[in-house]
Amino acid sequence: MSADSAAGATAETGSPLWLRGGYRLLFGCAGFWAALVVILWVGVLDGRWTLPTAMAPLVWHQHEMLFGYLGAVIGGFVSAAIPNWTGRPTVTGWRVAAVVGVWLAARLAILFSASVPPLVGAGLDVFYLLILLAYAAREIFASGNRNKPILIILFLFAAACALDHAAAMGANFDAALGWRLGFALVLLLISLIGGRIIPAFTRNWLVQQGQSEALPTMPNRFDMIVIGTTAIALAAWVADSGSPAVAWLLIGAGALQAVRLARWAGLRALRDPLVFVLHFSYAWLPVGLILLGCAMLGHLLPMSSAVHALGAGAMGAMTLAVMTRATRGHTGRPLEASRGTVVIYLLVHLGALLRVLAPLLPMDYMVVIALAGGSWGGAFLLFLFLYVPMVLRPATEANA
Repeated sequence: MSADSAAGATAETGSPLWLRGGYRLLFGCAGFWAALVVILWVGVLDGRWTLPTAMAPLVWHQHEMLFGYLGAVIGGFVSAAIPNWTGRPTVTGWRVAAVVGVWLAARLAILFSASVPPLVGAGLDVFYLLILLAYAAREIFASGNRNKPILIILFLFAAACALDHAAAMGANFDAALGWRLGFALVLLLISLIGGRIIPAFTRNWLVQQGQSEALPTMPNRFDMIVIGTTAIALAAWVADSGSPAVAWLLIGAGALQAVRLARWAGLRALRDPLVFVLHFSYAWLPVGLILLGCAMLGHLLPMSSAVHALGAGAMGAMTLAVMTRATRGHTGRPLEASRGTVVIYLLVHLGALLRVLAPLLPMDYMVVIALAGGSWGGAFLLFLFLYVPMVLRPATEANA
């Protein structure tokens, strides 16, 4: 049942359409914030302006892409997925507005933390993530749903956010510990959730096309081995980001993830961009893990390129792929990629590729960074232009 067609508890609340499910606002907020953070960061790198934050500029950029942008995406995903998992009513009305308000207040307090006490932004930031955790725990335990592991990830993500704030305020421990933990948890989420939805959506599409042979391999013991290996490699990286042994663990996990992806028959779904983009976006995960390991060994690319293969590539492209599909599905639109949607996908992948290759291209570094930021940020601006109207108008009105 789509959010627009729900005639039960959601309709009875009398809430405006844009407050019927947190994803309607949070996906839009995520897209806006991703584009804005990139614009502000590129301007800082180019010396055009300084930021009114108490955080070091790079720390702010990393924190806001991870806990700001991805925090909103995770909130939107949780609000859309949990009613489907549990069969319980969608949260609507003032509660949605309040949660989004906390997220927005945290972003502004952190951005202006040179004037606002940093503890205010830190408290709001962590509080938002704890609200998501409390909501997910209540719904999952009340329904007896099997997705309890996501609660552990949400809790650790909130803890990582708190650690990152503590480090920014001068706590005496590894300053990048919270950021690495949050980064690793998002990659683990991509591995877990991607491993469920990508082969399932691909299989469904192939069957609809009358192709019933050589279907994607559904999750089995091999997938558990790959996820476990990836989790161990990422945990080791969080604990020690300079060890050669950890580097080889990451390379091995990346190779296993590549084999896993190859079992999902992605090339057979090339004719459906909404399905194929999931495979293409997931491919950044094995590539990024291998590049991260190689960078730790001093080979191929600098560390920043490897990190952006996972951040701008795996995280940015996968979240856009999921947000476009989820918005269409939950608002009753056809699961078909328009030309504009295809452009979104092309822009985000081009931006990620340019950022990864920026140190190697025979061009001025800042020119390439600006092109990468413009392409990547442009994907999110186009997402806002095409997809925010979908959450504001019923599907019947939009299709009239």
